[in-house]
Amino acid sequence: FQEKGEERFFWGWGEEMLGGEHYRRGCLLRAPCCGKLYACRLCHDGAEGHRLDRFRVAEVQCTRCRLLQKAQQRCEGCHSLFGEYYCGICHLFDRDKKQYHCAECGICRIGPKEDFFHCSKCNLCLSLSLRGKHKCIENVSRQDCPICLEDIHTSRVGAHVLPCEWGIAVALCPLCMHSALDMTRYWRQLDDEVAQTPMPTEYQNMMVEILCNDCNARSTVQFHLLGMKCKNCESYNTAQDGRCRLPLEEQ
Repeated sequence: FQEKGEERFFWGWGEEMLGGEHYRRGCLLRAPCCGKLYACRLCHDGAEGHRLDRFRVAEVQCTRCRLLQKAQQRCEGCHSLFGEYYCGICHLFDRDKKQYHCAECGICRIGPKEDFFHCSKCNLCLSLSLRGKHKCIENVSRQDCPICLEDIHTSRVGAHVLPCEWGIAVALCPLCMHSALDMTRYWRQLDDEVAQTPMPTEYQNMMVEILCNDCNARSTVQFHLLGMKCKNCESYNTAQDGRCRLPLEEQ
């Protein structure tokens, strides 16, 4: 059977993992508020009329052997791995994304830690590129993003400070679709992910026309589900502007 928010799959070395749309883990959290089992706090909050306090989680249930036990990284019954990353404070289980727990923020952040610093006045972890280059606004993260209306401090999307000093939890302007921040670091990560994710044979030589939202240039590039890079400015903030087609020599 499946608990609420549950989606089964296998994750390396035969480890059976679980997760909805938010995390990949091998256990269910037992909500301290209502005693129900959920894949994560977000799945719980979306289904219930109250919020799960991540810091009060004391028990988890293994998705392989169904043993209910104290929150820990491996099952004490079948020794299944619940998550490559585990925080004993936030009770966050997930695949390794270079996460780290920030004591000042009070929650876990996606790293790597050495690329970020905690601004005590803004009360937020920011990219090192912003150290000394942003105007501090006291507790800027303790507000909702003016674009997506999500709480900035606890957002699973990295928070950013715009030149106009607004804090946001999104990276694209919702009106013109231009990148609102310096996305170079993220584009390089996408380069690696695209290189490590080969397309199925029938799509490997497929070409497509794209329009770049950042520089407005049009390019013909190889189709890839993870993203298509602009030949002019190397941004992945692009949109398909035509149908996929094979090169002329293969038609």
